[in-house]
Amino acid sequence: MPSHLLSFADLSYADIISLLDTASDLKEKRERGKTLDTLKNKSLGMIFEKSSTRTRISFEVAMTELGGHAIYLNYKDIQIGRGESLADTARVMSRYVHGIMGRVYKHETLIELSKYSDVPVINALSDLEHPCQLLADLMTIREYKGKFKGLNFSWVGDGNNVCNSAILACALTGMKMTVACPEGYEPKHEFVQKAKELGGAINIIRDPVKAAKNADILSTDVWVSMGDEEEYDQRLHDFRRYQINSKLLEQAKHDVMVLHCLPAHRGEEITAEVVDGPHSAVFDQAGNRLHTQKALLLKLLS
Repeated sequence: MPSHLLSFADLSYADIISLLDTASDLKEKRERGKTLDTLKNKSLGMIFEKSSTRTRISFEVAMTELGGHAIYLNYKDIQIGRGESLADTARVMSRYVHGIMGRVYKHETLIELSKYSDVPVINALSDLEHPCQLLADLMTIREYKGKFKGLNFSWVGDGNNVCNSAILACALTGMKMTVACPEGYEPKHEFVQKAKELGGAINIIRDPVKAAKNADILSTDVWVSMGDEEEYDQRLHDFRRYQINSKLLEQAKHDVMVLHCLPAHRGEEITAEVVDGPHSAVFDQAGNRLHTQKALLLKLLS
């Protein structure tokens, strides 16, 4: 395991499988009511520049159920918001906590924190990646499909931070990935290039119908991410063809599973009949955030 998790590319295939095996074991133990105190007397400092539902709750519950403690730190309430350097913040926090989690606007913030931190730094979302989300996605795919290699993973919509991490995750696990997005909304070139270097098969196209053809997994995210609100009207216009709906599902395999990292805007990137329908794994996917993050915390903080 790496000392920090800033990018999904920090993980090897062996790391991924080890984390997923641990997460599955922790999930089974939780369902049986078995508790652990492996991280007793350990603390996680959680820096939030962006609002959150799943990330905050899952990390706080994860630390509590492992016997540790999570500290919520809104950047406006700590000295970063008044100009203290990230380097000084990392140096000080390293003397108090056993790990730092950041949900931030710019990926460079996490890089700077990790450079000066003596404890592990976890990327809980940046403008470039969302590796914690993809660990939960992989756990869900394995639960539903029993494998990764050879599956067709199709992303429909914005080539955003979650898409970037999905590209790396597919490359590392042997899934074939197709991204269907409008011109100008492609995933970052460096992630496509990195995936190819890792041996991944990725195709960027415009046609969502073609992307859905023979898909084992259909995944999407909101059309307007946090920070893009000023582009709302333009994005709704540009993405109008990129909705996951029942008609698109007809192009996929009969047992296709649908993923969405949430929050879902029903009627925009996905319809209610799909997100709440029989092909949806969305809420299992959200639930698995808890278990994969528990596994990650155990690996990095133990």
